[in-house]
Amino acid sequence: MDRKTYTAELAGLRELRAEITAAEKQVAAAQKELDKLTAQRSRRVAGLAGYEGAQAAPIAKASGLSVGDVVRLAPLLDPTPAAVRVAKTDDQAAAAAPAPEPVAEPVAEPVVAVAPALTRPAAVVEQPAPEAPAPVEDQVVAEQPAVLQAGLATPTTGETEPGVQAASDRTTAPVQVSDDVPVVPAASVAPVAALVRPVLEAGSRELPTLPEGPAGTRFEAATSDLVSKRPNFVQQARSTVFLDAAAGVLAVRDQSVRLDLGARTPGEILDAVLATAPGTERIYITAGAPWHDGAERYSTLKDAVAAWLNTPSERWTTAVGQGRDKLAGHFVHQRQPVGRYAPAAAPDTDMVEIRSMGEWFDPDGADVVTCRQAFTLLWQALRRHWDDAVLMGSPSQTGRDLWSRTIPTTGKWAGGYPVLSEELRGLLHATGGQGRTELILPPRVPEQLPALVEYDRTFAYAKHLWKSPVGTPTRITAAAFAEMTEQEQVKALMSCSHWNVRVTVPAGWNHVGLLPAPVTGDRAWVYPSEPGSTFTTWAGGAEVHLALANHLGPWRIEVLGGLLFEDGKPLDEWGKRLKAAWADLTNLSRIHGDERQRQAAYLASRAVRSVLLFGLGGFAQRPRLVSGTTPVGETLPAGVEILGQDDQVVTWQRQAGFSRDPYAHPEWAAYVWSGARAALLDMKYRQGKEVIGYAGALHAKPGSVVYFGTDGIALTERQPWPYRGEPGDYLLKGHLTGPVEHPTSQEQYLQLRGLGRAELAAKGTEPQ
Repeated sequence: MDRKTYTAELAGLRELRAEITAAEKQVAAAQKELDKLTAQRSRRVAGLAGYEGAQAAPIAKASGLSVGDVVRLAPLLDPTPAAVRVAKTDDQAAAAAPAPEPVAEPVAEPVVAVAPALTRPAAVVEQPAPEAPAPVEDQVVAEQPAVLQAGLATPTTGETEPGVQAASDRTTAPVQVSDDVPVVPAASVAPVAALVRPVLEAGSRELPTLPEGPAGTRFEAATSDLVSKRPNFVQQARSTVFLDAAAGVLAVRDQSVRLDLGARTPGEILDAVLATAPGTERIYITAGAPWHDGAERYSTLKDAVAAWLNTPSERWTTAVGQGRDKLAGHFVHQRQPVGRYAPAAAPDTDMVEIRSMGEWFDPDGADVVTCRQAFTLLWQALRRHWDDAVLMGSPSQTGRDLWSRTIPTTGKWAGGYPVLSEELRGLLHATGGQGRTELILPPRVPEQLPALVEYDRTFAYAKHLWKSPVGTPTRITAAAFAEMTEQEQVKALMSCSHWNVRVTVPAGWNHVGLLPAPVTGDRAWVYPSEPGSTFTTWAGGAEVHLALANHLGPWRIEVLGGLLFEDGKPLDEWGKRLKAAWADLTNLSRIHGDERQRQAAYLASRAVRSVLLFGLGGFAQRPRLVSGTTPVGETLPAGVEILGQDDQVVTWQRQAGFSRDPYAHPEWAAYVWSGARAALLDMKYRQGKEVIGYAGALHAKPGSVVYFGTDGIALTERQPWPYRGEPGDYLLKGHLTGPVEHPTSQEQYLQLRGLGRAELAAKGTEPQ
């Protein structure tokens, strides 16, 4: 095989990969629809058992099931005469009975946790009282999960958010729980046969659990000799310019210069910029996205970007780092890549970066001079709160560097915050999802939407930084949780914690899902809401507490285990300073007399949001994705994915696992993300210590929530949620007048969202 044939085969493989990906998505969609229809059939079969004259045979024929399947779904339809069933059961029991053995002392069964409800009173429909379950004899059993059926009582101890008081109107009598009988909340009504609980098995993804024995101790440990310490140096600022690649205009210092960029290849851009502004170390592209030039020639946008980054140049070469694989400096991203270059004649000298302005904010039509002014205002705002603030290449790098300068110099954590063990970080990475993204489809919402109304939580994550986990966690087993008092259980759930739970959606539930369930595919997480659905997952204490304490009705929660951290404030000072900088810039964007300065201040406030958002994501420290280049003809490193190839080099990437990053704290990111997801469902408005209102999806009508998007939601009607301009408040962002055809994909939703924002802006409607 010659090189030309090899290159052609690679191109063919990339096309085949795209076709396979599309086919996999179709199969996943079909499987999801099949699961949905199968669950509907099961519920209908179970519901038919409520008719006195129902028979298994005709139901089996109508449903396409066997009589045995129907009986398993609805035991009341078993056609076997009762006397025969009893005799058969007795015979089977006698045959299976083992020979008598010496009686040993019984092992005590763990106590089942019974929690009183912490819900606002709901309408209670009278229903027949269930028969008391027969007493269960003592027996040798495996450890059972602690069961939390009702909500939780208000704690009398433990730290709460400043200005937060517990709702005292949410207590009712305890609900007794038995593992032998499915429990229906008092406010729910369902026929006996409807208590059959479908389990989300198809497409489910198994999450890791905490191992027993010595292996489990690593999940309560820190990495040796690795802590987050306050730096004793100041970052060096890089000479930065801003380039509109579409118009060929460069903003440098206090002037703008028009450049001839030629074909807009990296080499031509670097030549033109460096000739005008010698010593430039970083170039931000504000418009034009040259890395998308000729994208139609490639099967994926990522391939097009990789090819652009590696465009050959006589005077420039890829800046390489030191290391076994000669890691390339480029970062290949579909829309916000990073190209790192060095002079071909002196590749070991300082490099020059080409980056996207979109890393910091969407310029949204702002000219290159305004973008540069926004950067200036951002730096000035941060310098008012950090004497040594320096804007680094990305908001993630800047955010973590600014945080490191808030590490305390006195007190318990003056020596730094310990980095958790690699095993524990891996567990949090696998079980701590990020923001909730979910498009809710008919029949849960109308096919024709009366309107599409978008709300966005302003600077949302800043609301959840006041408390975070510190140190290494204590492992809580199901037995240990069951042995806790109610007060201790409440305190544990309201503390910084991460729980492995088995969840059952209660009968009669008619609203959105509350807890994430793991699935395979691109989505990774779904939010089951079908009554009776059962799944096993991990969730933060805030979400578990909400599932037990929401005002619509408590879910059944079985605690399988958990991690309980010490409450601390490692992000509090960082968050306060960023919120102050954001508030300064937001205020400036409203009152400044110059339109350009108002726009620049607004863009700078968006950049502060990115510093917090991506800085927090940087703490999650996902396994590293490393890219590199290898000369054509040489052996590629093991386990790489080829991104592109030209006549000289092959560009590749591969997963490199976890690094010894002293700023790796996935426990912080997971805790904040959990709190933000809970606030999308239920958030309180307070005036001092008084709760003056509520917001969130659970406070909208059932069937009115269309979309969840990380820190915002879309509904079919406006809500009476006040907007005060504070972090976490719900801002009316768009309103598309209906009727609107329900979107069938996220892409369609985003198009409708854009129309809604444009309509609201055209009407000049005040935010709230």
